[in-house]
Amino acid sequence: MTKLYIPVLAGTTREQRKSIHAARLVAEIGASFADIETELIDPKDFNFPGDGNDPEGKDPRYSAITARADGFFIVTPEYNHAYPGSLKRMLDSELENYIHKPVAFAGASSGQWGGVRAIEALVNAVREMGLVATFTDMQFPKVQELFDENGTLLNEAYRKYTTSAWTELIWMAKVLKAGREHEPSKYHQ
Repeated sequence: MTKLYIPVLAGTTREQRKSIHAARLVAEIGASFADIETELIDPKDFNFPGDGNDPEGKDPRYSAITARADGFFIVTPEYNHAYPGSLKRMLDSELENYIHKPVAFAGASSGQWGGVRAIEALVNAVREMGLVATFTDMQFPKVQELFDENGTLLNEAYRKYTTSAWTELIWMAKVLKAGREHEPSKYHQ
């Protein structure tokens, strides 16, 4: 079986973002699985003009990533009880490439909830996009205390938690890929 491709989507373009440390950790742990290929997708590296799923609002590089992907791992900070607009804009640029693909979530916040509300808000949005959410969310509460200024993880327990989330995502990616490839659907021609 060929390796699954599951990119990690960083959730914000904010300059002072601490969630990028969590996103890098998630990508690092994902790369340790022999049966997947992953990379960190930073929205700062893409151009999403306008709004929505219109052809002029797409970045062809991101379109290629979503078309190739077998699933996604989104790492989002929580801003004002929700996820950032930059993440929504990136996700909105593609729709047909998401249908029947799994997505896992990791939330990060400076407070004690670890992005739970951002994840809860994302579930409804990604469901409408055709993605299938896993149930093993990751939280990085008080993210500023979990990583040092260089992004080094200070609490090794988070490696175990992240590995568990990856394990569920990989299982779902395998099952849904088999379904997309072998079960007729108007979405998978």
